[in-house]
Amino acid sequence: MFKSISLFSGNANAPLAANIAGTLEVPLGRCKVGRFSDGEIQVEVGENVRGVDVYVIQSTCTPVNDALMELLILADALRRSSAASVTAVIPYFGYARQDRKVAGRTPITAKLVADLIVTAHIDRVVTVDLHAGQIQGFFNVPVDNLYAMPVLLEQVRQVVGTDAVMVSPDAGGVERTRAYAKRLDASLAIIDKRRERANVSEVMNIIGDVRGKDCVLLDDMIDTAGTLTNAARALHEAGARRIYAAATHAVLSGPAVQRIVDSPLQEVIITDTIPLRDEARGNGKFRIASVGRLLGEAIKRIHHSDSVSSLFV
Repeated sequence: MFKSISLFSGNANAPLAANIAGTLEVPLGRCKVGRFSDGEIQVEVGENVRGVDVYVIQSTCTPVNDALMELLILADALRRSSAASVTAVIPYFGYARQDRKVAGRTPITAKLVADLIVTAHIDRVVTVDLHAGQIQGFFNVPVDNLYAMPVLLEQVRQVVGTDAVMVSPDAGGVERTRAYAKRLDASLAIIDKRRERANVSEVMNIIGDVRGKDCVLLDDMIDTAGTLTNAARALHEAGARRIYAAATHAVLSGPAVQRIVDSPLQEVIITDTIPLRDEARGNGKFRIASVGRLLGEAIKRIHHSDSVSSLFV
């Protein structure tokens, strides 16, 4: 069934790659992704891929630049080995937050990275919950932007009561939060905040009734967790009964883990698009929902030219 498909992985997220391979019942391809003595990335593909549709699984997460270069160099090696096609499966697409000019003389790095990927002769990109949907238009190749909602919803249903409130931590996430609330038959609340500078936010007030209710804060990523934990404290002060959070990408940079541990959050539900940081492993506040089956099913449908969007109907 899959004799003309191969899966390869860089070093960014080997456990997720193994999960996807297990879902597809296809072994990961043999390849060496190492370093020369001066730090340059060395790639050697260890099996024949001539005429094969190849999928490279690589999140561009920390260390972001190394992960990105591994992806590009691995794609180049596969293309020069006469692979029929190369699809980049990028569960977490780094540099996506810089998707427009927010001030004079600043870059649009999401477009730059898209250009690098296309220049590496990658034929298709599969990703999960892009920071902004319009980034798909930065590529000159097809992009499948999958949604982690089915995976996260399954976990959210297990922790909230019947009188739940889905909470958007800012105005930009209202559409996402409304979609969750509709599927859970829950109410909606919005936290109005003012961002003073990058990675720092100040909670202003809550729009909606949260008193005595289970609340779930929803976001696409958790970076330093400043926004998330400030929002959790605001909900706690407003009388929320239990406070949870759900997010697709657990960047968890800097003081994020400690902030979450010290916050009123009962539990944070995250996916494995990014490997969980060591200090968060074994911590009872983190619950991981794997997107391995979702990505495996998407790869299967792409390979057989079936609909991918029907996964989310």
